[in-house]
Amino acid sequence: MKLTKQHYIIFLILLTEVLGFTLVLPFLPFLAQEFGASAFLVGLLLTSFSLFQFISAPIAGTLSDKYGRKPLLIISQVATLISFVILGFANSLWMLFASRIIDGLFGSNSTIAKAYLSDITSQKDKSKVFAVSGAAYAIGIMIGPLLGGTIAQTSYAIPSFIAAGVTLFSILFTLFALPETINKENEKKALKIKLLDMERIKYYLTNNKVNQQLFEYFFYVLAMALFTSSYALFAKIKYDANTQQIGLVMTAIGATNLLFRGFLIPKLIDHFKERDLERFGLALMIVSLSAMILSRSYDHLIPITVLFAVGTGLNYPLMMGDITRSVNNKEQGAILGVANSLDSFAHIAGPLVGGALLSTAYPNSFLGLTIIITAICLWMVMKEKKKY
Repeated sequence: MKLTKQHYIIFLILLTEVLGFTLVLPFLPFLAQEFGASAFLVGLLLTSFSLFQFISAPIAGTLSDKYGRKPLLIISQVATLISFVILGFANSLWMLFASRIIDGLFGSNSTIAKAYLSDITSQKDKSKVFAVSGAAYAIGIMIGPLLGGTIAQTSYAIPSFIAAGVTLFSILFTLFALPETINKENEKKALKIKLLDMERIKYYLTNNKVNQQLFEYFFYVLAMALFTSSYALFAKIKYDANTQQIGLVMTAIGATNLLFRGFLIPKLIDHFKERDLERFGLALMIVSLSAMILSRSYDHLIPITVLFAVGTGLNYPLMMGDITRSVNNKEQGAILGVANSLDSFAHIAGPLVGGALLSTAYPNSFLGLTIIITAICLWMVMKEKKKY
């Protein structure tokens, strides 16, 4: 596998995007609670971003197929910058919602960046490249939560403004260092866009070439959305953890993901079937989630969460590679837009359900539901018979 200059630029853009968001991730639920939000309302706040991503992601993917990846990347990153500035000045709950809604509606950075990676990568190397790009995500998680969680001990505004600065750097890099991959002739083609393109989503979900992969991906990200959106409040309710302790665990997750996505997965793919690696990763997630239910100390939770991160680190790049190789190159933006919509739908349901479960007297119940969803995903992957 040979990486080009464009690969490294996209990796850097993904890194700055993730770093920006993870800076605010550890304290956002706590800030919302300071403004009077209940656990369910915190879930609704996290859901608002994903709700608007669900609507906008396929549109952004389709627009980038026609008008180019670069201009759409710039627009989406500017929206993310604005959202972080609003968050930094937030002094009420409605400003928190405004920040997340603006980023959700216009900030489809990830969808377009993944489409760009697909444009410049051979079919054979897609899973490997998505694994390496996942390393950028892991580095962001490794640095952002610990830094943001630590700074948030004294100020919630500073991490938000740092995130805005990181996003500005990403915009400049896109503007001056990233070449376009889409042929200008595409602009001559007629473009039909709906506010919510259910026909496109339905088309791919009923297409036998790719629907199995999309459903597997949906259950995987639903389990992840339920876990990640609920973890901070869960840790506070069960262990009375603070933002710095939560940031430390997220950093451990990032370091583990970096090890697997950046270094081990490309080598593992050369020696094992991708489907077997997916099965192992999902089984590992179930085992670690079960151990979390039995855990009685926050210190015990750290190694268990690292084990969980091994499972998640294995599955994401393999599933994305499987989805993108199931359609032709002209459909990469569209299929990734649909995949991102499924991702957003999972992140709509996950925080709402997690917030509702954490409002009960049984905070471990959200872990039990996550196990069930992951088990469904594992069952689907076990049914699949593929050569790779």
